[in-house]
Amino acid sequence: MSTTSTGIAVVTGASSGIGAIYADRLAHRGYDLVLVARSQKKLDEVAGRVAGATGRIVRVMAADLNDKADLKRVETLLASEPEIAMLVNNAGVGSVAPLVEADVDAMEQMIALNVTALTRLTYAAAPSFVSRGGGAIVNVASIVAIRPESLNGVYGGTKAFVLAFSLSLVKELAASNVRVQAVLPGATATDFWDLSGRPIENLPSAIVMSAEDMVDAALAGFDQGELVTIPALPDAADWHAYEAARQKLMPNLSHRIPAARYRVAATA
Repeated sequence: MSTTSTGIAVVTGASSGIGAIYADRLAHRGYDLVLVARSQKKLDEVAGRVAGATGRIVRVMAADLNDKADLKRVETLLASEPEIAMLVNNAGVGSVAPLVEADVDAMEQMIALNVTALTRLTYAAAPSFVSRGGGAIVNVASIVAIRPESLNGVYGGTKAFVLAFSLSLVKELAASNVRVQAVLPGATATDFWDLSGRPIENLPSAIVMSAEDMVDAALAGFDQGELVTIPALPDAADWHAYEAARQKLMPNLSHRIPAARYRVAATA
């Protein structure tokens, strides 16, 4: 096993599922790791397994990203550790309950984790990446970013933010050699479904991707230079057509006068 490091990758939500698989795959690519999640025990298990299989240095940081003090600790690490080369913003929660049946306090907590924590961690890492002339930010969103009707609307809104934030970042950081990727998984076989109230057994098996396949596809998209990776989408041309339609709107989204169809004729 090589002792040369690609740099340090910080992975949030790394105690299980997608985050734990990112940890394994990135370690095999030569990254040392800092794994972030709430459960010290689960983090230690993942770290031991990954370090044993790869020989990489794997550190853990038990932190609740909805706790301001814990979040600040992770921000400080990202801003101060010069060897950090990648941030994988994977931590997040979801909901399948209709809005009228959902707990608004739980929705607020979801916004805090999926939006606020992700934003703060990105803003902690990005200036260091820019100053060093390189780095990578991977934001794990969801297909509900472009299909919010599928699940709870607040959840869809948080993931739409992640996509919009990523699109903005890639433009803002274009001259700095900082890579940005938004990953939009479909239904993935993780504990997300049990935690959100709809056991995965209730989903058609034909739409559920394994977490291993999802992460491998996301990393393949990263290698291909994709800004947006949708692991299940068969034809990338469909995304390009979607994006082209969005771009076509831009010249006409702001004008001095309303569009003709909104102008009401004056009455005598």
